[in-house]
Amino acid sequence: MRDTVAANVCLAIEGLTKRFGGFYALNDLNMEVTDGSIHALIGPNGAGKTTFFNLVTGVLAADRGRIALRGELIDEPRPSKRTLRGIARTFQNIRLFPQLTVLETVMLGEHCRAYRSVWQALGSAILHRPFTEAAEERTMRSSALELLEFMGLADRQHHKASDLSYGEQRRLEMARALATAPTLLLLDEPAAGMNPRETEELDEMITRIRDRGITIVLVEHDMRLVMGISDRVTVLNFGTKIAEGPPDVIQADPVVIEAYLGEDVQL
Repeated sequence: MRDTVAANVCLAIEGLTKRFGGFYALNDLNMEVTDGSIHALIGPNGAGKTTFFNLVTGVLAADRGRIALRGELIDEPRPSKRTLRGIARTFQNIRLFPQLTVLETVMLGEHCRAYRSVWQALGSAILHRPFTEAAEERTMRSSALELLEFMGLADRQHHKASDLSYGEQRRLEMARALATAPTLLLLDEPAAGMNPRETEELDEMITRIRDRGITIVLVEHDMRLVMGISDRVTVLNFGTKIAEGPPDVIQADPVVIEAYLGEDVQL
């Protein structure tokens, strides 16, 4: 990583490479995400977008390259450690515990901050009198309720996650990610499966999350959403960056049109 990173850079990627056998899922990627921005990562299926998320969050180990969050090298191998450093994500396929309530789901996300280890959680439980709620739990409950209010799910707090509509489950997964108090939020196809009304609401929600001071990297196939909400767009094709710039420049780039957008794309 360069000795000096611009003060306004949240995520800096240098030479990031991941190979599976002879196939490069990501090849020598360089990329900077400005603090407080919405930065979209687009490309056809197999371009390397999910691999990028998995490398940044520690699900996969890079073959080469470096990742820095606000100027500090991220090299912890465990995803949980990267969460503590301020990196959170959602998934293309919703991953919720269906039997937990909406409130419990968000509080689950907060445990990484309240208890840094299993031993700390056990110690906190042992030191409190029976039938009393630990101070940490009260704090987490209050914070979770604030997040649910923010995400428009406060009236559903006692419902099971499995009872929510598809769009509500998407918002709940985002609320759980926000409960980890991230600096950087990675959204993996949040509009997948949503109807037009839900997508419009998602547009507003992502903007509101950004306005809370959280930097967002967005992987999404809905080009209307991407081009309408993003400050900057990076385009991948076969693991290689082929273009980067503001949405209006990307929409007019002939290389991007040929590789991904198509001549008849309507934005």
